[in-house]
Amino acid sequence: MMSKCSMDCGVKPGDDAARAMRFSPRLRIAITLLVMSFSAAHAQALDKVRFGTNWVAEGEHGGFYQALADGTYKKYGLDVTIVPGGPNVNNRILLPVGKLDFFMSANTLQSFDAVENNIPTIAVAASFQKDPQVLIARPNVQKFEDLKKLTLFVSKEGMATYFQWLKSEYGFDESKVKPYTFNPQPFLADKNSAMQGYVTSEPYAIEERARFKPSVFLLADYGFNSYSTLIETRRDLVEKKPDLVRRFVNASIIGWYHYIYGDSKPGNDLIKKQNPEMTDALLANSIAKMKQYGIVDSGDSLRLGIGAMSDATMKSFYEKMVRAGVVKAGIDYRKAYTLQFVDKGVGLNLRPKK
Repeated sequence: MMSKCSMDCGVKPGDDAARAMRFSPRLRIAITLLVMSFSAAHAQALDKVRFGTNWVAEGEHGGFYQALADGTYKKYGLDVTIVPGGPNVNNRILLPVGKLDFFMSANTLQSFDAVENNIPTIAVAASFQKDPQVLIARPNVQKFEDLKKLTLFVSKEGMATYFQWLKSEYGFDESKVKPYTFNPQPFLADKNSAMQGYVTSEPYAIEERARFKPSVFLLADYGFNSYSTLIETRRDLVEKKPDLVRRFVNASIIGWYHYIYGDSKPGNDLIKKQNPEMTDALLANSIAKMKQYGIVDSGDSLRLGIGAMSDATMKSFYEKMVRAGVVKAGIDYRKAYTLQFVDKGVGLNLRPKK
């Protein structure tokens, strides 16, 4: 017996091709609507995040720009806007008032300062295991102790922080210090001097300009064990939206692995777009020095993943800063950070095998 559809519709039994031809336009429309609906829902699902850096775009921010440029943030459900800092921009004050969701702080001292001044922010990851701060001298200066004999060009901020540690731990003399104005010329003019800098930039600039390879002393390798390039957020965001914090931290970690060990071109292109003064050569140097000195990936991060922090390191650095008179004794430094979002081994599979 033929079905009612076969008799009424003029379609022979078993004529599947005809049946498909009859209904395919409707099916195509339905599928198109479903795809459009899914795409719209997916777009709406992206959480908007504003992340402020502490300086203009540069290689030292590469992991964040990489995660934005190569789509990693988007894969983690985030629509991230990076807000660059600069000489006349103070992004840090925008975090506690809610104008930013995350901020890239310079070092652990800023996290301690937040606790001391009851600022409701907290460090949730440390992109750099080592602070890139260095002292730079001429090639004939081979020992760290020899720096004490030289005139030192140190900035106002440096005098208030790491130089106090140099006095406390190594007996450096404040009378030998002259102001550093972020210009290498005074150092180049005085052969019996040394100057501050970042391992990723100033030594390269000096070599290019003066045509000699300077001696470089990374303070982290002599005991100044501050974390650097930390991700800070507000305490209320950690409490109310921990999944958002986790996704931003994890995506940033992946971004750093891609930038340091993979194809850094997407991140570099975005950095150059935001800061045209950056060159391919300078960016390549920054990456090479971060790898050479273990700035991003060394110590605890080798087994716990980039972004790692530890109670032991925080305690050690806090005690050194108290001895140096930089941090007030008695503050609850443990409120400065949380290990809730790090030390999970995220991205370890992305590190090249030796």
